[in-house]
Amino acid sequence: MQLPQPPVVAKPNVGLPLWLLAEVTYRCPLQCPYCSNPLDFAAQGRELTTAQWFKVMAEAREMGAAQIGFSGGEPLVRQDLAELIREARRLGYYTNLITSGIGLTEARIAEFKEAGLDHIQISFQASDEQVNNLLAGSKKAFAQKLAMAKAVKAHGYPMVLNFVTHRHNIDRIDQIIDLCLALEADFVELATCQFYGWAERNRAGLLPTRAQLERAEGITNEYRARLKAENHPCKLIFVTPDYYEERPKACMDGWAKLFLTITPDGTALPCHGARQMPIAFPNVKEQDLRHIWYDSFGFNVYRGYDWMPEPCRSCDEKEKDYGGCRCQAFMLTGDARNADPVCAKSPHHDLILAARQEAETATQRIEDLQFRNERNSRLIAKA
Repeated sequence: MQLPQPPVVAKPNVGLPLWLLAEVTYRCPLQCPYCSNPLDFAAQGRELTTAQWFKVMAEAREMGAAQIGFSGGEPLVRQDLAELIREARRLGYYTNLITSGIGLTEARIAEFKEAGLDHIQISFQASDEQVNNLLAGSKKAFAQKLAMAKAVKAHGYPMVLNFVTHRHNIDRIDQIIDLCLALEADFVELATCQFYGWAERNRAGLLPTRAQLERAEGITNEYRARLKAENHPCKLIFVTPDYYEERPKACMDGWAKLFLTITPDGTALPCHGARQMPIAFPNVKEQDLRHIWYDSFGFNVYRGYDWMPEPCRSCDEKEKDYGGCRCQAFMLTGDARNADPVCAKSPHHDLILAARQEAETATQRIEDLQFRNERNSRLIAKA
């Protein structure tokens, strides 16, 4: 039974947190070297309890949140995941599970279905079993993913697959798409690495060359044309990395404008990458979401346009891209107020050009990447 919701009253010039990302845990059985989790995840605080997550979901729903994504880490390690899904459905959310598939079973899929889960997205590391398992850090990962992708489809869910592409798998984009078609995928996200978290640390070994990227996009377009001619239902989404753009994206559709992320320990963020920023973000254990969203410093510091220095302040594109990504600006320049270096107008655009050039000569093997695991995270936290 869905409870009646009170009317939502937005404050002037502040959007509603329509999309809630619930990062319910940083625990994960895999060790992908491009994970977006913070480098020091192993040193973060204790996870929110079931009751605390219920409170977060209720407060966000009262503010207008309509969609929730359960993510991590690997959300399947939470034994209360079905309870969280059931409560989200009761509150009226459209519910998404974003998972590696490791830890998923036929019984859990059925349990989630009964709880009201609307959508499951399964991620793969590669179309090749050896490469997939090497990147994941598990000899059983590929076989498990294949089995669970088929099981998700059999239970009536739309088949949504995600492949993070990079220099070690992008040359097999045709094999990746063939695998997706064999699994009867409805939607496929071919997302070239975006360099945050562990991916940024491994950028030299992950960023593809321009030639690799253009070839992969060309092959994807050939498949799109063929699928359209056959009236095939599969949709292929190709995501280009920021590093090969000349204008920045409107990151998260603007700082704290639409998206709200809650981390495992309750820290509230305007995007999942913001934890690396030198900002004391508020925590749901200490403040309610309405105050966090509308009044906290962390959620207001880069809202709108008044914070912008030049060249963004006078740019005729600022209402389209909001100056680009604040996290990327901080990572690359040390100052989050700077124009995103992806932008050709940025005085720091040379950093992007240098990264592209580095990709042309990089020789780093998969084995040389720094993998996302607790040991490496604790070492980073101590450094």
